Amino acid sequence: MKRHIHAVLCAVGTLLASLSLSAGPAQADGTTPRVDLRVLVVSDGGPATGAIAAELDTAGTPWTEIDLTAPGRPVIDAGFLADTVEGRQRAKFQAVVLPNDNPFPAGSAEMAALAAYEQTYAIPQVDAYTYARPAAGLKTPDNGGYAGSVDGVRAEVTAAGLAGPFGYLDGDVPFEDISPTVGESYAYLSTPADGADFTPYVEAPIPGKTARGSLVGEYRHDGRRELVVTFVYNQYQQQFRLLARGIVDWMTGGTRLGASHNYFAVHVDDVFAADDRWNSDLNCTPGDVDCADSSVEPDPIRMEPDDVAHATAWQDAHGLTLDLAYNAVGSVDHRAENGGADALADRFVTDRNAFRWINHTYTHAFLGCVQDTTVVPWKCATTPGGATDWVTRAEISDEISTNRAWGEAAGLPLRPGELVTGEHSGMKVTPQQPEDNPNLAGALSDNGIEWIGSDNSRDPRQRQVGPALTVSRYPMNIFYNAGHAAEQVDEYNWIYTSRAQGGSGICEDNPATSTCLPEPLDPATGYDDYIVPLETRIALGHVLANDPRPHFIHQSNLAEDRIAYPVLTGVTDGYAALFADDTPLVNLRMEDIGTEMRQRQEWRTALDAGEVVAYRVGSTVTVRAPEGVAVPATMPAGTSEGSAAFGDAYAGGLSGWTVPGTQPLTLTLPASAAAPAVAAGGVFDPTSTAPRLPVPAGVTEPAPYTPKN
Repeated sequence: MKRHIHAVLCAVGTLLASLSLSAGPAQADGTTPRVDLRVLVVSDGGPATGAIAAELDTAGTPWTEIDLTAPGRPVIDAGFLADTVEGRQRAKFQAVVLPNDNPFPAGSAEMAALAAYEQTYAIPQVDAYTYARPAAGLKTPDNGGYAGSVDGVRAEVTAAGLAGPFGYLDGDVPFEDISPTVGESYAYLSTPADGADFTPYVEAPIPGKTARGSLVGEYRHDGRRELVVTFVYNQYQQQFRLLARGIVDWMTGGTRLGASHNYFAVHVDDVFAADDRWNSDLNCTPGDVDCADSSVEPDPIRMEPDDVAHATAWQDAHGLTLDLAYNAVGSVDHRAENGGADALADRFVTDRNAFRWINHTYTHAFLGCVQDTTVVPWKCATTPGGATDWVTRAEISDEISTNRAWGEAAGLPLRPGELVTGEHSGMKVTPQQPEDNPNLAGALSDNGIEWIGSDNSRDPRQRQVGPALTVSRYPMNIFYNAGHAAEQVDEYNWIYTSRAQGGSGICEDNPATSTCLPEPLDPATGYDDYIVPLETRIALGHVLANDPRPHFIHQSNLAEDRIAYPVLTGVTDGYAALFADDTPLVNLRMEDIGTEMRQRQEWRTALDAGEVVAYRVGSTVTVRAPEGVAVPATMPAGTSEGSAAFGDAYAGGLSGWTVPGTQPLTLTLPASAAAPAVAAGGVFDPTSTAPRLPVPAGVTEPAPYTPKN
């Protein structure tokens, strides 16, 4: 055994010698090495490395995957990791992510190559999910620690974590416990091994002990730095979403391509109009095309002036501006029916600058095919020749222009390029209308529309519609036809319970897309106890996923019982309890969201085409990208772009988009951005292969906690 270890250690020395370098930040012929801004992700197919890769991908950070399970994969050796470009030594990756601290067989030359590379270029390594053991700087769990479920545990960022990579958090890191019957997390809680240079960043109480055990910590040894993560996760779980930014900041030193923010925007549709109410006897909504009993009159829900005052006060208290999508005919008709009076519209116009406004068309007409409502569900009417009968370009254009003219006359602060059509109509809606109305593009062009809202549940990707790009909006499961909590629960029970329980049975007919409730919700408590926590969790999940897409509700939800506010407050207050003040919710309006989505897609296209080159040499970052393509980057505070400061402050660093033009983008880092020094003590032992670890069912498959539409 001693001869075997000696042979492997000699191999490490040979790798270092092959680069003509010593351990520590590399120097070659008096020059500073180039380090490419790209992350190497070595995956074993597990959820933890997949989660980190997803975080990099969403942010727009370049990364390369080596799948250890793939036949014929590239071999990780000195040539794979580093080379020489224009006489300067190049490290091809700024960080390495491994499934654990050593996923290779004992004596692996690949692990030896990685260790030598990390020592040579001061490259950090993330152990995505590893066993607590001395090789990772920790005592084993049977030495005063713990191994098992941490469902529902409230972990905490340490002082070192708050002063370091997790400073954007307030401190608490709650672990999900969605299902009482499914294990959702597993962890090894332990304290640093004797003599180890180990700093815990995130800890949790060790059951039955007074001590706290590390869940995330930094281990420094033999000229290397490892971020040791001892719990398993997937990309959707809240505990990972909270820590993902810090993991990436740690591995990149806060210097990387790509950017991540926490976004929350809420569109309120049908303002000035009224929304028809759900009828619990008919189990449909009189006034809707699919509610067949014409003998029952619609029962409209419309905001009152006091609801406007409540909305402005709520905004002020929660630091969020609502986007109001309005239909002017609602006020015009109300005045005609009430002797010219409309107190709601008067109050909104008085407070118009407290909100952002979006054209939602004049009458909320359906702008796709002409609907044949003689059948349920409706279908597209046809011409005498059998072709689809489409709403005309002139009719669509009139709906847009008339509503905009009314808004401009009322002094609403509009952006004329934004539009949300009624029911997102005009665009495809399956199964009845599988294609866009061919007249829609021309009408958008006639009115200078650049951004058009779409329903994320059926049209999630940004696409071109004539001159406009879509902005996908998340529908909140707070129904447009409910002003009272009891109505919401009644309709919810109808949709999400089986026929035997008095429901529609839709959940039984479509098990792939919907889940039945185990029993109907209590009409008196079901909204507060079930729907509000569920919708809050879903929306907050979008917020934490670097997802700028807005959510939408309806004006009815701000009227009567004002049932939207418990969910909106749950998101804003829940977020504030988790994040530091320097990491606020980003509340963009529709045009800015659309621009963000467009820039991301253009950046992704450039990355996939291999058209982006980015690297750091000392304190200088250089980025080459196609002309006109905006570059997203995250940099340390104090970074400059020429003579100006780079980006905007967020989460303790700077981030932003910049267009390099014909010349490469050049950024200058502050002196504080130098790689941390690492003690050269210790000897890497490549024979210490990490064991494979358990992954609970709630990680490999998200825990079943919610009905889905």
